[in-house]
Amino acid sequence: MLILIPVDGNDEKLSHITPISSLSSWALIDFDNGSVQSVKFFDDRASIEVDWIDFVILQNKFENYMEFMEEGMMVLVIREEETIEDIIEAFKFKELDEIGL
Repeated sequence: MLILIPVDGNDEKLSHITPISSLSSWALIDFDNGSVQSVKFFDDRASIEVDWIDFVILQNKFENYMEFMEEGMMVLVIREEETIEDIIEAFKFKELDEIGL
């Protein structure tokens, strides 16, 4: 499955989640069999050439998330996690909050 996260850099270990309005890049995580298979960074969403993204993880519930839902993505929000590693760990254990209508 593919997970999209707005981040402030392009380093898998050092990047932190950030609001969409101030993102530096999008991290696209390929998560399969309970572990990260790859992390790729993109300057904008238009350059991501995949058919389907399963989840987008946002910094807070006040982000504009309707666009993602309209594209069929499930929208999750962090609680206290900041790094990609921490976010994926929380994702594994279902410790992220779901945004729903």
